[in-house]
Amino acid sequence: MLKGPISKFRGIDVLWLVFLAGLALLSPVREVHKQVTLLAIALVQIFEPQLIAHVPRRGPSYSVLLKIALSSLLIAHTGGAVSINSSYYPIYYLPVITAAIYFGPLGTLLWTALASAAYCSYLIPALQEYELTSSGKVELAIRILFFFFAAILVNQFVMENRRRLKESQALSDTLAESNRQLKLAQEEARRSERLAALGQLSAGLAHEIRNPLGVIKGSAEMLTQKLQGNTPLAQELAGYISSEVNRLNALVARFLDFARPSRLQVQPVSPAALVDRALESVQAQFPAAGITVERRYAEGLPEIMADERLCEQVFVNLICNAYEAMNGAGGKLSLAIAPAEGEGAPGVAVEIRDSGPGVPADLRQQIFNPFFTSKETGVGLGLSIVAKIVDDHRGSIQLKSRPGEGACFHVFLPVKPN
Repeated sequence: MLKGPISKFRGIDVLWLVFLAGLALLSPVREVHKQVTLLAIALVQIFEPQLIAHVPRRGPSYSVLLKIALSSLLIAHTGGAVSINSSYYPIYYLPVITAAIYFGPLGTLLWTALASAAYCSYLIPALQEYELTSSGKVELAIRILFFFFAAILVNQFVMENRRRLKESQALSDTLAESNRQLKLAQEEARRSERLAALGQLSAGLAHEIRNPLGVIKGSAEMLTQKLQGNTPLAQELAGYISSEVNRLNALVARFLDFARPSRLQVQPVSPAALVDRALESVQAQFPAAGITVERRYAEGLPEIMADERLCEQVFVNLICNAYEAMNGAGGKLSLAIAPAEGEGAPGVAVEIRDSGPGVPADLRQQIFNPFFTSKETGVGLGLSIVAKIVDDHRGSIQLKSRPGEGACFHVFLPVKPN
């Protein structure tokens, strides 16, 4: 049995029952076949929406065929000795208009021709006993032509409605896409404002921290020289000071990279070569990762005008994150490069997809924010610097991720950054 909501009885169904009941009260009233046929027509008309919903492709054809058959039965039982003279011949408008509603112009004409042929079929037995007069021919032709006039008129109205509906749907889709782009632009603007404010703060702090670090590093080196040959523990501690200062200096350098305006040294660069070099660099860091790499590079990729060092840093960071997300326990890394357009500008799109756990939905809006990280040892500047470099190239970066299906970073870089 079919499962689903039961359709409600519509107001239009009541009207159908009223009008068909009116036909049932007209002569011949005691003709049982006529009443049964009218009841069948009412049932077909009322349950037509369910039929079409259940069989979308063939439902309209079944409905028109049933109505032609029932109309022919009604004519056969209401015409007396000569069925074609039945006053109920306008019942054929029912299948004709149904065809005009559900089919295009050609289908409407074909179904109307079939309905007309069904009506004219009653001419064959009539001609065996009677002669078709000139006025009879004119009357028959007028009836048939009016079938076609009604079909064409209704179909024209229906096709115009369909055209306007498609235009409205296209406009709705365009507005929805515009709203989506507007929201993305607003998010990008807010992120840029946060980056600018944090960048200025980071630059000030980095310069203030670097000066005392330089003093500490110099003092530690002098202390190491003074302690040569003395207590090994003191030398080890002095070495710790120097190494930790170097680590802090590297961290301060990352702060400055994030804060200072980029000075791009653009030159023609092959995007495929960039990604391959970045992959080799990361593979050297994870020699035992056991990651399967799939490359899908389109042929005839254009070169892009970009800062080779900075763009390689972008892809090293993204691929390194992918390796870390897969925890070095095997997995699949997919790299795809193809020509693309962004805001009307030609460029290339690079997709880096991993088979890790993905990024939770509540974190996707934050991962490009500075100082946000989900790693125990991270400082949260990697993806911020990546986004800054891509922005400086007038490109875009987006995260596409579903929980449990891995993360996919989509990077667009224009051929010529403005």
